[in-house]
Amino acid sequence: MAKIDVYDQTGAKAGTMTLNDAVFGAEYNEPLIHQVVKAYLANQRQGTKSALTRSEVRGHAKKPWRQKGTGRARHGSTKGPQWRGGGVVFAPKPRDFSQKINKQMRRAAFISAISTKLAENNIIVLKDLKLEAPKTKLMKKVLDDLKLNKSVLLVVKGYDETVDRASRNIPKVSMCDSDLLNVYQIVATNKLVITQDAIKSIEEAYKA
Repeated sequence: MAKIDVYDQTGAKAGTMTLNDAVFGAEYNEPLIHQVVKAYLANQRQGTKSALTRSEVRGHAKKPWRQKGTGRARHGSTKGPQWRGGGVVFAPKPRDFSQKINKQMRRAAFISAISTKLAENNIIVLKDLKLEAPKTKLMKKVLDDLKLNKSVLLVVKGYDETVDRASRNIPKVSMCDSDLLNVYQIVATNKLVITQDAIKSIEEAYKA
């Protein structure tokens, strides 16, 4: 089993932690991760856009003028797309973009993604993450002490309003409950800062 250093909020080493290979020792599976991330993004789409076709717009189908002799272009209805207020050609309609990913695939992709993050030394384990107040400057100090200047995802056990509010105004920094962590968040973030309690929660949820 792999071991990883544990730090406190000041950036000082506070010990080591043994990680479960069943969760943090998987091989990189790029096609599976890509499929799961693609499905996740597709499932975020609402698919609610809609426009009216010429058969749905309000009005009548009466011919606006006779076919010949007026010198004007021939028309059969004022509901056509060439008229103001007419219908839309190939109008978009509500549709379902969702893609189904089964539980085993989602689980395997998660383990592969988080194992790759560990292999690339992009996971920092904190003994704990507690702030006295929801102040941006307090969170900024923690990030500076940990020498983090890229996109960061703070993973904690349970929702922490203080940490969430303190990190909200810092660009490319966000907080996530370990129970809600997903593959997209892992691959879209440069560094994962995870508390020890969150590590244990993840191992409990994804162990074989």
